[in-house]
Amino acid sequence: MAAFLVENMAPLMFAALVLFLLMGFPVAFALAANGLVFGLIGIELGLLTPALFQALPERVFGIMRNDTLLAIPFFTFMGLILERSGMAEDLLDTVGQLFGPLRGGLAYAVIFVGALLAATTGVVAASVISMGLISLPIMLRYGYDRRVATGVIAASGTLAQIIPPSLVLIILADQLGRSVGDMYAGALVPGLVLTGLYASYILITTIVRPEFAPALPPEARSLRGFQLLFRVLTSLVPPLVLIFLVLGTIFLGIATPTEGGAMGATGAMILALLKRQLSWSLMRQAMDTTAKLSSFVIFILIGSTVFGLVFRAVNGDLWVEHLLTSLPGGELGFLIVVNIMVFLLAFFLDFFELAFIIVPLLAPVAEKLGIDLIWFGVLLGVNMQTSFMHPPFGFALFFLRSVAPREDYKDKITGKIIKKITTGQIYWGAVPFVCIQLIMVALVIIFPEMVFSGLDRGEPIDLDSIQIEIPQFDSGEPPPPFGAPEEPAQDPNADLMRQLQGK
Repeated sequence: MAAFLVENMAPLMFAALVLFLLMGFPVAFALAANGLVFGLIGIELGLLTPALFQALPERVFGIMRNDTLLAIPFFTFMGLILERSGMAEDLLDTVGQLFGPLRGGLAYAVIFVGALLAATTGVVAASVISMGLISLPIMLRYGYDRRVATGVIAASGTLAQIIPPSLVLIILADQLGRSVGDMYAGALVPGLVLTGLYASYILITTIVRPEFAPALPPEARSLRGFQLLFRVLTSLVPPLVLIFLVLGTIFLGIATPTEGGAMGATGAMILALLKRQLSWSLMRQAMDTTAKLSSFVIFILIGSTVFGLVFRAVNGDLWVEHLLTSLPGGELGFLIVVNIMVFLLAFFLDFFELAFIIVPLLAPVAEKLGIDLIWFGVLLGVNMQTSFMHPPFGFALFFLRSVAPREDYKDKITGKIIKKITTGQIYWGAVPFVCIQLIMVALVIIFPEMVFSGLDRGEPIDLDSIQIEIPQFDSGEPPPPFGAPEEPAQDPNADLMRQLQGK
């Protein structure tokens, strides 16, 4: 029995972790407890030494000293301030009026505002809840199909996961050991392409089933002429300025992502102050939520550090590497299997858990196969975006369910009875957009230049043109051997002193 445990410690450890997660234990504590228990078993069997656990304090302090992780509370705080200050409401109202005359105009407005909120908040919950509260009643009022309405709101909210400044990209960059700025630059084009695919789906829907997404009636379009133009300028210019303040400075190399997040948080408070929405109550709510989310991330990271320390000590990384490199098909086979695995795990795990548990195991194998880790991180980010949309555990679906009407209600404007939205309608509405996200995964694999086009790789270096020149010595004597003590410098007055002593 002892020999079996020693030989199969790594797969048993991974299987135990999966069992703990399926039983519903908190992820952070399941990771840490799993690492500690198997570490003690390994010490008892003589496979490990007690000195292994002496490395844990230094690793925990390493997490606390990680400046990159400071970007998480900054961007979270920025998103919460903007969401609670009414910016999303102004954007949806104005853009909805702008696209109103088009068939499916409200859906286009939700996608556009979802992308804009993603570029300013980076928080999925804020985007989904804001658009669910504001736009869903309007879409139901004017006859939108419930599956189309709920699906487009949930999917547009998840754009905050792939469009910078995304919290997921910060975590992935940290776990892959790459620059957050490079991860942001690489994810920008795929995020915009995914936004275009969402809009294309709405266009096809309005052609095939026009009654699913009608245009706004003339009486619902309250803004015209200069009044519409003024609202567009006052609603769009502030978030665009904030986007440049955050992302522009990062992409131009003026600021680090942490500094950009700090400027974004400051800019969000300034915008809330200008809208006369900044209050101590607002600040306290935003700070409380930011502290909870940041603590959640740090505790998972500490737990994954404990698990990873023991897992590598029992050669778990070699076991995973051998398992994945022996797959048929080489690099393509590895990518196909990994994406299928991440997609299936996303039914049960959210993106934080996937990033902290799965990515550290996959990154060394990808690097050994010659896969660029920035491209690999963006690919995983697009795939893990489906974790928000998967029935039955997709968080975007939970967020939308919390604000969607559970009972029939009377509309305040039209006086009509609006029927409730069922959980089944929310789930079925998400299915087409999950398929679109999988199509986007395939497009990133087929067209990797979508990621590389945003990266500044610099001029390629021709190794054959490098010349090494050895300096020549004028004295003709061979140079002293490396490490030989240098001769003391001669005193220029030494000859004069000798002459005086001789006299």
